[in-house]
Amino acid sequence: MTPSFRLLGTRRFLPLFATQFLGAFNDNLFKQAMVLFATYTIYSDPKKEAAFNAVATGLFILPFFLFSALSGQLADAHDKARIIRIVKLAEIAIMIVGAAGLLTHQVPLMLVAILAMGIHSTFFGPIKYALLPQHLECDEVLGGTGLVEASTYCAILAGTILAGLIDFRATAILVVVIAILGWATARSVPPAPPPGERPVTDFHIIRSSIKLVSGTMHIPRLFLAICAISFFWMIGSILIIQFPPLVKNVFTADKQVASLFLAIFSIGVAIGSVLINRMLDGRVSARFAPASVIAMALFLLLLGFASHHWIPAPVGELYNLKDFVTHPGAPVAIVALLGISVTGGMFVVPLYAFLTTTVEVDHTARTVAANNIVNSGAMVFGAIIAIGFAALGVPVQDALASVSALCLVAAFLAWRLHVACDAHEESCRLD
Repeated sequence: MTPSFRLLGTRRFLPLFATQFLGAFNDNLFKQAMVLFATYTIYSDPKKEAAFNAVATGLFILPFFLFSALSGQLADAHDKARIIRIVKLAEIAIMIVGAAGLLTHQVPLMLVAILAMGIHSTFFGPIKYALLPQHLECDEVLGGTGLVEASTYCAILAGTILAGLIDFRATAILVVVIAILGWATARSVPPAPPPGERPVTDFHIIRSSIKLVSGTMHIPRLFLAICAISFFWMIGSILIIQFPPLVKNVFTADKQVASLFLAIFSIGVAIGSVLINRMLDGRVSARFAPASVIAMALFLLLLGFASHHWIPAPVGELYNLKDFVTHPGAPVAIVALLGISVTGGMFVVPLYAFLTTTVEVDHTARTVAANNIVNSGAMVFGAIIAIGFAALGVPVQDALASVSALCLVAAFLAWRLHVACDAHEESCRLD
């Protein structure tokens, strides 16, 4: 068993790991069920489908932009384990609302639940990363970060697959049950009081957000890391929004294939998260990040090629899962999608580990919160780009080519970060 997997046998890591997994599973089970319901039952227009997915994504992201500064301050000023338990208790109420929306087919209730889930994730996000350097040794942080990321995407995998297999009634019951289980595992997370002096909390969300971002982004290495991560999530938001309409309207396949696409994406990121930890041997470094995101751009172009040469189903019909996987063009599409996700995981995991290890422990949550604010702005911009593509009728092949160009910007930022980190390490050795 590798050192990182041994963490799963410790109380300082396992309860957080389980709580994170259950939360991500629940989020994605509900979101995917809602998106599939809207795409395959409510709407029959590609533009409306893409617009709905973009609105749902935007509502989920909005709280990160508004409340990340507050969540980071609270996490650094109070016991993080106690905040986790409060947040997980709130998740039960949120999922009751979401379940009601599914059972009554009320889209507004579903969207309210999506917005509330975004608030839940905003307050949980900084804590899950800030706890790692507080509970783990320095040489365990990258491995722990990789396991958290891998568990997140395995949870996405499980949630997206299940959403395509069970009906809305079963989903409504299950999301509430999983929320209760998440609250139960959260109760076992060890105490994590502030390691330093408690900062004064500024409840003015605009002022505190500006202060937090400006106070973090003036550090060159953090600036480059946050910008690189943000470009990654901008790319990710465009792809996630495009997937259901891409599957239905280009690959002419049913909702089980849409779940398969997201499942492959999740598996790939999980593989990339673990693989990069092995390649770096536990060392936090951006060494492989530029090459990873360039490879991601090439796989995006390959996916565009696969979609351009796809032979669609007969008019009025959709491929089922068996028909899709036996289609002559499926291997290229699956390899491309898996390549995009593996290289994406290899790119982003070391950057998250860098954020949590390059600052003092008592500033970690606020650093992650600043990153979340910038990330959310980038994801909103990505959603706007996706809406623009749909409104202008841009073919998916051209959209994927445009997204691949963004990967080159991320590669440049990652290369700058790697050079800056090497220069910093060299100056520290000389000192």
